[in-house]
Amino acid sequence: MNQEQEIDGRIVFKYDTGWKELLESDRFKKELCEDILEPYILNKRWYGGKASALKYIEVIDSFPIEDEVDTFYGIVLEVNFREAFVHNYFLPIAFVTDQEVVGDKFIAHLKLNGTSGFIVDALLLESFRKQIFEKILEGEKYRYKEVAYRRGRSNQSQGYKSSRLMGVEQSNTSIIYNDKYILKIFRRVYVDENPDYEISKYLTAKALFNNTPKYLGSITLKFSDKNVITLGLMQELVPNQGDAWEYFVHNLKLTFEELSRQQPKLETLRATKYLEQISITDVPASILAWCPIEFFEDVSQLALRTAQMHIALGQERINTAFTPQAFSNDYSVWLKNRLIYQFENRINLVENNLHKLDGLQLELANELLSKKKIIRKQFLDFDETMLKSERLRIHGDYHLGQVLVQDRDFFIIDFEGEPESTIRDRKVKQPPIKDIAGIFRSFNYAIYATVFNNHESYDFELEELFEVADVLYSHIIGVFLKTYINEVQTANLNIGYIKEIEFLLQYCLLEKAVYELGYELNARPRWAIIPLKGISNILNQQHYE
Repeated sequence: MNQEQEIDGRIVFKYDTGWKELLESDRFKKELCEDILEPYILNKRWYGGKASALKYIEVIDSFPIEDEVDTFYGIVLEVNFREAFVHNYFLPIAFVTDQEVVGDKFIAHLKLNGTSGFIVDALLLESFRKQIFEKILEGEKYRYKEVAYRRGRSNQSQGYKSSRLMGVEQSNTSIIYNDKYILKIFRRVYVDENPDYEISKYLTAKALFNNTPKYLGSITLKFSDKNVITLGLMQELVPNQGDAWEYFVHNLKLTFEELSRQQPKLETLRATKYLEQISITDVPASILAWCPIEFFEDVSQLALRTAQMHIALGQERINTAFTPQAFSNDYSVWLKNRLIYQFENRINLVENNLHKLDGLQLELANELLSKKKIIRKQFLDFDETMLKSERLRIHGDYHLGQVLVQDRDFFIIDFEGEPESTIRDRKVKQPPIKDIAGIFRSFNYAIYATVFNNHESYDFELEELFEVADVLYSHIIGVFLKTYINEVQTANLNIGYIKEIEFLLQYCLLEKAVYELGYELNARPRWAIIPLKGISNILNQQHYE
């Protein structure tokens, strides 16, 4: 018998081989893919295929990660889905004989040559975390046959002291070393350099942008003669008080509480003209009475750091991966194909979910469906011949959750790009205004989330709070734009003249809101009202006049 059943119903897999030879066993690889990993990865936070039907798993690469004492293995999995697409995932594995080391967090129970033990995710083990840290510090990228460990020039570490897994498991797994460094292990991997690694290294070594964690090292798998897979990225650990989403939502909650206490006449609160730039000193006293000037100072500071990021990304003239480019017909074709496909998908989702919506949600969804030809036309009307600005490598998935707050300053993190996009699409140079649209939509979310989650405790009707939300949002946009545009134009970054900026911003805001709609309808339909209202406002604009 190759398998036996334990009292608790779990299966023990038996092999007449030792740990070091196990991955040479065809039977083990077959059972690993078919019987062991399928149920395991379905429950992991980093597994991105939960909305699709898994067809089968294959091990497409495996390699030892070892020193004089311990041998671990890295495996690259190809997950095939019934919808005819694939994901690749990285999983480092270890064999332990003492279950107390991992408790119930094991992948499978094995008997190897009669020795009982457990396959576990190697990242749970300090011995593995220590080994890969020391290999990065060693920095001899050609020493190991399959894997290159690089040490960044800014890495001042003297050696290993401690390590721990960081908080809640996310789409990647992060390790804190010596309470000073963070190593992000990419779980979903791509046969190409990860943009997070590329941009982090560029901003640290070449562009000298200080408000992002410094690049300190990386782990790269030589997948084939011409292809690599980025497995890990090491950066400095920036001391922080949380992310900008938590920070601004907290301050918005205080703002709406103050509004509720003061009970101003709402007709005295006026939104700015659509996309109008305003200085902090131009924010009306009627708004500053309940939304303190410090709030707008923070918005301006975030705009400054965003501008400095784009200036850094736009200064390259040698490395073709980062040199700015003019708009072209090829880009327009790529953009329109992508957006129309995405838009049709969203329309289909809305039609299929209409029965779940009611009230204002249903009204806004019907408005969207009635205006789908207008939106489609707006996406197709993108004309590169009218645009004189340049495209850059950008953040690509820029929102308040991608920004750390440190003493009212901001540090920008996570340059991986949009989760829905292919790795090649994430590297396409785009207008930096797309990042601005991302952060504006994030502010819009923060305001509406504050209203939705707390409106019963404010002494206003929901419709009145929506009016206040629009007023506040227009002033946030105005202050941000004034600071951002002034900074990038002073540095001669070519983002175009004001009409071009406004066209691109309008276009990218609509693109972002349509993108968000798919996420909300799939994940939390109650929140679909936020992108639906965003799309309505972008199309109508009359609430700003």
